[in-house]
Amino acid sequence: MPLRPALELINRAQAGGYAVGYFESWNLESLQGVIDAAEETRSPLLIGFNGEFMSHAGRRTAERLNWYAALGQAAAASANVPCGLIFNECADDAWIRAAIDSGFSQVMPDDPDAAPATFQQRVAELTRYAHSKGVAVEAEVGHLATGAAGVLGDGVQVVTDPDEAADFVRATGIDLMAVSVGNVHILLDGQKPLDLDSLAAIRAKVKVPFDLHGGSGIPAASLREAIRLGVAKVCYGTYVKQRYLTALRTGLATAEKNPHRLLGFGGPEDLLVAGRLAVKNAVLERIHDLGCCGKA
Repeated sequence: MPLRPALELINRAQAGGYAVGYFESWNLESLQGVIDAAEETRSPLLIGFNGEFMSHAGRRTAERLNWYAALGQAAAASANVPCGLIFNECADDAWIRAAIDSGFSQVMPDDPDAAPATFQQRVAELTRYAHSKGVAVEAEVGHLATGAAGVLGDGVQVVTDPDEAADFVRATGIDLMAVSVGNVHILLDGQKPLDLDSLAAIRAKVKVPFDLHGGSGIPAASLREAIRLGVAKVCYGTYVKQRYLTALRTGLATAEKNPHRLLGFGGPEDLLVAGRLAVKNAVLERIHDLGCCGKA
């Protein structure tokens, strides 16, 4: 199918009372596994890559954003379910603009260290540019705690304020808002219920669709109620990568010495196939909770 506008899939989900999943990819086999699961369940899907990971200064080698954009567009075109393509969470405005120009259908500026007024102005400017290209914009109001404190973030949680959120949406024109209502980034173990009263208070003031980051740690019951309150997109990454890494470690522990059988041959020893299947199975564990299966 042709690449679909991400906002089209999100708006359709909100109108239909379900959510569409963004299961983040980082290489070819993770992308294959995500789409395999969506095709098996006939689910609309949001595919994409993490902009903060790709753009940060500590990388040992520079990434080429247009390669990821081309990969995502080719994957969407060959998939038999509708896919939107997302450039997720990035503090570098130049990368956001490059993602817009490269063919991503949604971008997310995200800079927790910026002064609120400055960030709001930047998001408004990026939103105007994105809309001129037919691209949707998501931004977060509030701040999620991070389960891996001290590694990729901190343990501080700032719950989304309803009035602040409404003002931000009016000032910037964003299409989708990421909310902080007890969800946690990179929760490595366990689950944490959402603050549904806070989510309901935000919904009373803000009418754009909501997104929940930190989907790995959200219990199914909380998630179902959050969807009823306007969540139309849910992001997953941590538990998918955990399953992928477990599959690779298991594969590397075998006695097979032939490198071709371990990489690229496609048999039971192939690490690339093991990673793809691990991602597919991880997605299948959660995608039913979104209510999107059979909606493609």
